[in-house]
Amino acid sequence: MSNEQPPPPRHGGHLYLQTNEVRNAVIHYRRSTDGALTEVARIPTGGSGSGGFKPISGQPSAPNDFEGAGSVILTPDRRFLFATNGGDNSVSSFAVGADGGLTPLDVQPTGNPVTGRSGTAKSLAYSPSRRTLFVLHAFGPDHVRLMSVDGDGRLSVRLERYSVNTKDKPDRVATMVTLSPDERFLLAGTTFDQPPTANPDGSAILWVPGPDGAPKSIASNEPDPDGLVVFPVSGDGTLGAASFHDGGGGSPFYIAFLHGRPDTFVLGEAVGDGIVMGTLDGDGGIGIGPLVTVDTSKGKPSELCWLAVSPDDRTVFATNFGYSDVSSFHIDGTEIILAKDPACPPVPGDGTFRALNGTVSSGPSDNWFSPDGAYLYQIYGNASALVGYAVQPDGSLEEITRVAIPYNSPQGLAGV
Repeated sequence: MSNEQPPPPRHGGHLYLQTNEVRNAVIHYRRSTDGALTEVARIPTGGSGSGGFKPISGQPSAPNDFEGAGSVILTPDRRFLFATNGGDNSVSSFAVGADGGLTPLDVQPTGNPVTGRSGTAKSLAYSPSRRTLFVLHAFGPDHVRLMSVDGDGRLSVRLERYSVNTKDKPDRVATMVTLSPDERFLLAGTTFDQPPTANPDGSAILWVPGPDGAPKSIASNEPDPDGLVVFPVSGDGTLGAASFHDGGGGSPFYIAFLHGRPDTFVLGEAVGDGIVMGTLDGDGGIGIGPLVTVDTSKGKPSELCWLAVSPDDRTVFATNFGYSDVSSFHIDGTEIILAKDPACPPVPGDGTFRALNGTVSSGPSDNWFSPDGAYLYQIYGNASALVGYAVQPDGSLEEITRVAIPYNSPQGLAGV
């Protein structure tokens, strides 16, 4: 008689991706119980994306346009969906119907002007108890802007503005914001302490001469351990003074709280090539565990950026932007263990894009875990593909669906 437990039931649902085209739109997919995706509609946001243009490097077209995450989010009650429009620095809101369909409600500027070819609004976090939307921009000094959300999902920009800069780092590049589960703290990730200059192929130069003439990394948190930024959140949604913490590795890019442990999160280190586990105490203090890295024999950095945590908090999937693949880690209490590296074969792009380590990459970016823990969905911008995987018990991934998406520009995934 077998003691093996039957697999949990699988459920269908909906998935949303923003095209980030100049005429931006959100694509609505229906997810079947076997994980397959079917496109239902493309709903214009009423705002402008970057159209593939990458402001941080000046490349005319490249994946991961804004070096960020969380550009499409759903409210916890699933009534509303919000999406950034990075090209013109605005945010759009939609009503979510019982059938998963989206109805446009509003589009409003973030309050940050656009200078040059594109803006950089790119990451969102929402506080339902305060009806406040936090909007992060890649470039400052006003990295974080606030919007109020009324009961009908309409938006109004607020005057408050906040920075992730420090006195000696006035030009930092931010990546994403996330709200602690109790809504008391807003956490921001960073990637560079100053905008990088570019190689002839458009890839970023990570080293500059230091005060003593020796090479100095511009990756945040290297060498100064201050790459993770924490803001206390007041009852009206305003933010208190920022505190700066060790992010555990170079470029603490992505922050994901565990579902069942609201004081615990994992951090993806884009230049540190791995993930760490962190804790957040009631005063906003941060504790950081050891860095667990992927195999970097293909070259450094791996640009491990995006994370997806399983519903049972036992598995973390990490996207390696530079390697065109995904790695998996297992969580055992307070310990992180590398599980499958890589967890899936690399997905090749069209051969035109090179990552920071010089490898030809398809530039995978945002990912999303289905609530039943059965499927992981991954954007491969330079391959014009959104790929769905069936999650295996050992942490490996088996491709089960693939749909075509616009070239290079898409970012952001949210779903139910």
